[in-house]
Amino acid sequence: MRHPDINMNHQWLPFTPNRSFQLDPRVLVAAEGMHFTTHDGRQVLDGISSLWCVGAGHNRKPINEAIKRQLDTLDYATAFQASNDKAFQAAEMIAGMAPGDLNRVLFCNSGSEAADTALKLALAYHRARGEGHRNVFIGRERAYHGVGFGGMSVGGIPANRKVFGTALLPRVDHLRFIHDPVNHAYYNGEEPVWEEDILSELESRILPLHDPSNIAAVIVEPVAGSAGWYVPPKGYLKRLREICDKHGILLIFDEVITGFGRLGANFGATYYDVVPDMLTFAKAVSNGVIPLGGVICRDHLYDGMMAANEKNPPHAIEFFHGYTYSGHPVACAAAIATLELMREEDLFTRAGQMGKILGDAMHRAFKGLPHVVGIRSMGLAGAVELAGLPGLAGKRGYEVFLDCFHRGVLVRPAGDNLVLAPPYIVEKAQIEQMVDTLAGAIKRVV
Repeated sequence: MRHPDINMNHQWLPFTPNRSFQLDPRVLVAAEGMHFTTHDGRQVLDGISSLWCVGAGHNRKPINEAIKRQLDTLDYATAFQASNDKAFQAAEMIAGMAPGDLNRVLFCNSGSEAADTALKLALAYHRARGEGHRNVFIGRERAYHGVGFGGMSVGGIPANRKVFGTALLPRVDHLRFIHDPVNHAYYNGEEPVWEEDILSELESRILPLHDPSNIAAVIVEPVAGSAGWYVPPKGYLKRLREICDKHGILLIFDEVITGFGRLGANFGATYYDVVPDMLTFAKAVSNGVIPLGGVICRDHLYDGMMAANEKNPPHAIEFFHGYTYSGHPVACAAAIATLELMREEDLFTRAGQMGKILGDAMHRAFKGLPHVVGIRSMGLAGAVELAGLPGLAGKRGYEVFLDCFHRGVLVRPAGDNLVLAPPYIVEKAQIEQMVDTLAGAIKRVV
């Protein structure tokens, strides 16, 4: 139902079937805790942290107050040739949470910008070291690294490659995807154990094809989030780290989704005990209230770039990159307040605890339902996969999403996967409501 005071004729919605939306508008006008209020006065339970962002729940007063104070103190300051106190403080907090010597933070505004920043830094670092020939990137099939041309190039989303393929980076290859739908369609809070070494093709095919000395970096999501929450095989990320170390290749973790508590730990790198050379973040770092993203780099990248420029004039820029809003003081104030709130309420631990409840509830409720071909859960997130309709991939998932929304629960359709990833403050009864509503929708959709 349309709202008489909202003109919907001018906004072009992102990643949305706009024709369908115009027939069935879903406009959110307020939020509190775990719930949205819609334009027609209904309450909708946020089952996806509003796109993985709102870990601490909506309308948290400490975050709001920090933003208001910052606006009254320093609303904006240039990020070029100067900085601001909140950016330094946020960088210190974020680096302190990262494992190993991931100590240097480059700020941007989104996960897409973070991915492109990491790729550019990889090229610049190798060139500074005298290895500018290292310009091949390796991503993974079905990976999502944002909507910049760099991120789309290393990503493996077919729709991106179909429409934008002529403008993607030319020297890119892709690892095999990490899902085995036959032997590992169902798993709950554990890494699937594969009999084969899924990374053998990296050393037997991809590296020989391009020559290891030409590879700049490998970029992967610790858990493939946007594709539908796919967990890597046991030992996969440690093995990938070993291969990259052997050949002098940088390893980048895209932690836009897994970072800041989703797995019950600071980062996916923490959870899997693997230290990448770079780690991208966004989303939950500011609880979604103001856009903020970034790249955390190991010391050797920063030190290498500084050392390579020692003989250059002191006014020479070492890394010719940045954004107008890099380290925005209000966004950084939001991040500081968010991370302090999450620490005070021990929300990362809570996410791990509630994740067990979510995983058990999903496997109990969905297994054996019509069209269900897989259920995957890890941390405070899970997905149920439906068999696609011939020639209409994603239709079932979209119809289930609509059914759930009209019954008061927001889930995320990722093709024919339905994802649940609630805020860390979620209660057991709310998990049961999400799961029961989603199960009912699956039964109703043909």
